[in-house]
Amino acid sequence: MKISREIKTAILVISAILLFIWGYSFLKGRDLFINYKTYYVEYKSVEGLTKSAPVTLNGLVIGKVSNISINYETGVLLVELQLKTDFPISATSRASLYEPGFIGGKQIAIIPNYKDKTLAVDGQRFISGVKLGLTDKVGDQLIPLQEKLEKVLGSTEKLISGFNNVLDQKGQQDLKLTLAELSKTIEQFHKASKNVNSLLEENRSQIKGVVTNFNKIGSNFSKISDSLSKADVGKTVRNLNRTLTRVDGIVSGLESGEGSLGKLLNDESFYQNIKTSTKELELLLQDIRLHPTRYINISVFGKKDKPYVGPVIDSTVIINN
Repeated sequence: MKISREIKTAILVISAILLFIWGYSFLKGRDLFINYKTYYVEYKSVEGLTKSAPVTLNGLVIGKVSNISINYETGVLLVELQLKTDFPISATSRASLYEPGFIGGKQIAIIPNYKDKTLAVDGQRFISGVKLGLTDKVGDQLIPLQEKLEKVLGSTEKLISGFNNVLDQKGQQDLKLTLAELSKTIEQFHKASKNVNSLLEENRSQIKGVVTNFNKIGSNFSKISDSLSKADVGKTVRNLNRTLTRVDGIVSGLESGEGSLGKLLNDESFYQNIKTSTKELELLLQDIRLHPTRYINISVFGKKDKPYVGPVIDSTVIINN
């Protein structure tokens, strides 16, 4: 059986048309031989998202972005998703727009709601969401850093300006003079340290002897403290307190006139008797001094006794009545 030329031509044309349709669909990101499910999600902004961008589920690519259209009345962007997966996606799943890296643009990640058992149907709209990408996070971190850097640069500029104002010609001369004086001071300090080291080296033996003596003194003091700690200081103090108490009792008894000594100390008549006896003894001694022959009478031929004459008060003697 021969196939006519017309039939061959028709078959070739139809094959070319089908191949063209398949190639066109493939270039648009849609494979005619795979059964896709179409879902939709709305965003206010899809900057960086393009057609044929991957759609992932837990990092696994399960589809592509097939179309992006805009509502001219509200300005909302409608993104069409073509997904091919056997994974059960719930109706309340979230489609988050995110940026996986610095290069490659943005993608859409499907975040399923595992608590919802109702599966999404073809043509359903997912809940939209936006996840900060690496660039956005870096930008958020760089903005406050930039503000702080601008403040630091402003403060640095003011500091440099003030420093320039201070370091005029006179200020530079004063600074040079100060540095020179500081250098001299450090040199003098270096010389002094050398002298101190020499002095310590020359008197090393004496210093060692002083330290040894201090150690001996410390050892002796430690022995004394041990002796004091072993001594019954409390008993000595108690005995001293008892002795002082007795002495205080004796003094109180003397003041109150108890005992013979107390009566002597507090008897006014005893004081008057002593005073009178002292006065009479003084008169007797004066009379003996003025008339010794009255008391010492040596007579060879036997003279008569002279009558007694009262003593004359000597002006050199003062008798206190």
